[in-house]
Amino acid sequence: MTTARLRPPENRVSPRAVPMWTLGAAIGSAIGVALLSGAAFGIGYAEWDWVPGPVLTNIWWAPGAFALYATASTIISPRWRYSVHRWEVTEDVIYTRTGWINRQWQLVPINRIQTVDHTQGWMERLFKVATLEVQTASHAGSSTIEGLDAADAQRISEDLAARAGQMRNDAT
Repeated sequence: MTTARLRPPENRVSPRAVPMWTLGAAIGSAIGVALLSGAAFGIGYAEWDWVPGPVLTNIWWAPGAFALYATASTIISPRWRYSVHRWEVTEDVIYTRTGWINRQWQLVPINRIQTVDHTQGWMERLFKVATLEVQTASHAGSSTIEGLDAADAQRISEDLAARAGQMRNDAT
């Protein structure tokens, strides 16, 4: 018996996914900084007796520290995600690799596919990318590929649905 070697899937997601992920992270970061700043302002302005003096004096460190973290995360995470996330569709399997720190390799046999969907949120439409969702009867066997070129996602979803249907018909 030979052992198959696990190799990285061949394809990267669309390069347009990087600015989309960056914009999404920037929006989330801005909301987080605004909420923390509002809380810091409210706590500082209220001058509650139960809040220790050093906390009131340094209350602006919290949104400042979060802003630094959020800025670094907004710059680094989308590029790191792009370098790691890969996908490939072969004759009989959909192969994905995801994860930034903990990597997950997933192989979904085409003959196990029950549904194939491609979706586009408002930000994905703006950047002309889409998400491909392949679902099997087992939740653990389902796979999602985010950041595909929109035309590729549609073509792949139609192709996979047709191939899964043919394999299912061949098995009966």
